[in-house]
Amino acid sequence: MFTVNARDGVLLVNQRVDREEICANTVPCIITLKAVVENPLEMHQITIEILDVNDNSPKFPEHNYTLEVLESAVVGSRFQMEGALDLDVGLNSLQSYKLNNNQYFRMETEESGEDGKVPFLILQRALDREQTAQHWLLLTASDGGKPSKSGAINITVTVSDVNDNSPVCDKQKYAITIKENAPAGTFLLKVNAFDSDEGVNGEIEYSLRGKLRGLSSDLFELDSTTGKLTVKEGLDYEEKQVYEIKVLAADKGAVPLSTHCNVVVRIEDVNDNQPEIEITSLSSHIPENAPLGTVVALMGVTDLDSGVNGQVVCSVPAHLPFDLKPSLDGHSYSLVTKDYLDKETTHMYDITITAKDLGSPALSSTKVIQVNVLDVNDNRPLFTESPYTFYVPENNKAGMSVFSLSATDADGGDNAVVKYSMDRNSPGSTEISFLNINEDNGTIYALKSFDFETLKTFQFHVVASDSGTPSLSSNVTVNVFILDQNDNAPVILYPVSSNGSAEGVEEIPRNVNAGYVVTKVRAYDADIGYNSWLLFSLQEVTEHSLFTLDRYTGQIKTLRPFTETDEAEHKLVILVKDNGNVSLSATATVIVKVVEPKEAFAASDVKSSTKADEDTNVTFYLMITLGSVSALFLISIIVLIAMQCSKTTEYTSKYLQEANYDGTLCHSIQYRSGDKRYMLVGPRMSIGSTIVPGSHANTLVLPDRRRTCEESSCSTDETGYFSAQTSGTITTADKKRRKKQEGNRSTLYSVYRVRGEFLFHAHSENGFNNKINVS
Repeated sequence: MFTVNARDGVLLVNQRVDREEICANTVPCIITLKAVVENPLEMHQITIEILDVNDNSPKFPEHNYTLEVLESAVVGSRFQMEGALDLDVGLNSLQSYKLNNNQYFRMETEESGEDGKVPFLILQRALDREQTAQHWLLLTASDGGKPSKSGAINITVTVSDVNDNSPVCDKQKYAITIKENAPAGTFLLKVNAFDSDEGVNGEIEYSLRGKLRGLSSDLFELDSTTGKLTVKEGLDYEEKQVYEIKVLAADKGAVPLSTHCNVVVRIEDVNDNQPEIEITSLSSHIPENAPLGTVVALMGVTDLDSGVNGQVVCSVPAHLPFDLKPSLDGHSYSLVTKDYLDKETTHMYDITITAKDLGSPALSSTKVIQVNVLDVNDNRPLFTESPYTFYVPENNKAGMSVFSLSATDADGGDNAVVKYSMDRNSPGSTEISFLNINEDNGTIYALKSFDFETLKTFQFHVVASDSGTPSLSSNVTVNVFILDQNDNAPVILYPVSSNGSAEGVEEIPRNVNAGYVVTKVRAYDADIGYNSWLLFSLQEVTEHSLFTLDRYTGQIKTLRPFTETDEAEHKLVILVKDNGNVSLSATATVIVKVVEPKEAFAASDVKSSTKADEDTNVTFYLMITLGSVSALFLISIIVLIAMQCSKTTEYTSKYLQEANYDGTLCHSIQYRSGDKRYMLVGPRMSIGSTIVPGSHANTLVLPDRRRTCEESSCSTDETGYFSAQTSGTITTADKKRRKKQEGNRSTLYSVYRVRGEFLFHAHSENGFNNKINVS
């Protein structure tokens, strides 16, 4: 019926508490509980008193009752009624009866000990059967609760003649005491009633009444003729101690008269219940260095018997290093150590606890407790490696295990059970927030997919703790390196049209020679190593004999001069593919439009105006003049085309869509970081270059052949590549000043700052156009 909150000790009602079911008419209604408090281990007895509430209405044995009254009954005659039963006690029990208004009967009540108030109908006016043969009354019983509850019974009074004496019991109350182990058929007592009438009006028949009073009529049997009361079924003192029985004694007259004889049967306890031992708390593992008086177990002892039959004494064998200490109330015991334990001598004890009551004959019971002796925790867990180094490919599946650690402990039992955890305060706490470790087997799971381009390596610490008390632990450093995967497709930087598609239009003069650089397709790949090395190939071309594509640089050149029969527009689809195991690619489309140079039209006009009949000298000088003029025009056209092909700063920035680009634009780019110069290379790697430790696999260090640069300025080196030193954003004035310093150099350098990064742009007359991000 009750439960306790193990955390705060609050005692709670676990199910509905019914006082009438627990205690019946017993006042006060007391329940005794035992409460165990651990650390330190104690046991307390709790006494709970169940208070009555008005939850039961008075109830009559029957809804309708017929009372036969002789018409000769004198005024003032009393007729006892079957009283109502209210299971509540105190003020909530039955308090009063009320009879509906009528001119023949009134209601009186009398106190009758344990029966409480007994109702009587009092005749207050002589009856005349010939005038009224029946009277209908309503008797209402009310309790004293707030609000009050009531029950009613319909009484039918039948007026008859003759039999005018009711049976009378020779005792007001019969009482007897019997032991609970009395067998069925045991004689209890004899109910005796007499009737002053003669004949059948004086013959009495007995019957058990009071069906509403529980098990009384089921446990006992009554002889209807002799009034002998015997035991019908087994009695149990622990179930109920007192039984109240009502015996109805009625004569056999034409109009039977009756009375109730009250019988009280008290049950006497016998020693028929063995003591019960309940282990409420047990420490089955005790360290060998436990001090004297260490509590091993708490136990409660109960015996359902009463008196000396319920008094219990507990004991343990004297040769064991344990002893029992009783509580003040004698209902609980503490099992404690009385001597020092030695695991090497005895590693386990089987303790037999004997509980014996003081009854006669005495009854006893036993309980065996097994206690294991443990070593102290004196060994730390040790990792199989220190430090750990793991290589994890990027794009791992989130939630899957990536690697596992293992540690062993030389102790035994719980002291050897290792739990793993990550040191969240160690360096790399940002990365380890996306890791989780199985505390049982040391398997580490990644809660997110790693990206090599974002994170390349990190370090954290793992702690291995045993389960001993106090716990011992050790830690290990774990180094994690992310391996690059080919997960980035090449990105086309040029050509890029205004709508973002990789498509561009290039116009070239028709009179260009073989080897003319039409344009250069520029792309980068965010991966590193072979995964970022790009190869260019012509996937689609309208005329294979006209154009060629450098597979490493993406440079498009003419194979031969154009003829009059060649088309004016050619479409080239270039496939850019990386060198990963599973190659990724992108395509770019270049539309080449062949236009007629203006010099050609001018030259044809001059040639048509010459006269064939001029003499040889004039023709010679005219040819020299025409050649010179044509050469000047041709040089002008070439210069204009070269300037058109070399993109300005504004034009280049228009095609730079990826602001955070940090990949390789070309397979041979030099740049400087600190005191070292680096060159990004592709498949055609320089044999004399040296890979710098700690750099990407495609970054080489070169001998420093840089010319001295002023701050925020750039210059070309001996190989024609650029180097730079800068401490801030390069302004337009810096660009102009740098261009002036460069003089007649063939290469122009531009520097842009995009989202905190510097973009170096080098473009020259031969169409070479290169960009690289330098942080």
